Amino acid sequence: MNIYVGNDIIEVERIKEAMKDKNFTIRVFTDNEIAYCEKKGRNKYQSYAARFAAKEAVFKAISPKLRSKFEISWKNVEILKEDGNRPFVNLIGVNLKKVKIDVSISHIEKYAIATAVAVFS
Repeated sequence: MNIYVGNDIIEVERIKEAMKDKNFTIRVFTDNEIAYCEKKGRNKYQSYAARFAAKEAVFKAISPKLRSKFEISWKNVEILKEDGNRPFVNLIGVNLKKVKIDVSISHIEKYAIATAVAVFS
């Protein structure tokens, strides 16, 4: 068993500025993530920033098992919520066998942070 950890922190304002370019939003976030964040009203940029940080954390956690950093893109990692509001990672089109990824995200007005733990059996 191999365990890898990744974490990331981002300023909410950086994501808000980047999202002025609609191509950024479409390139980075899945339709499910966009739908979730848009429901958050005034706090939507915090939710987007948290998902961005979570994707970065996941990239860092799984990177030791990738042949190349180009093997995965933003939309291959989707951050969703379970019914109990616990976030989870949905890997889309990524060929990583026997991996379980746990993710934790938090955000406040100015910052969002995420930690991902990838367990390869």
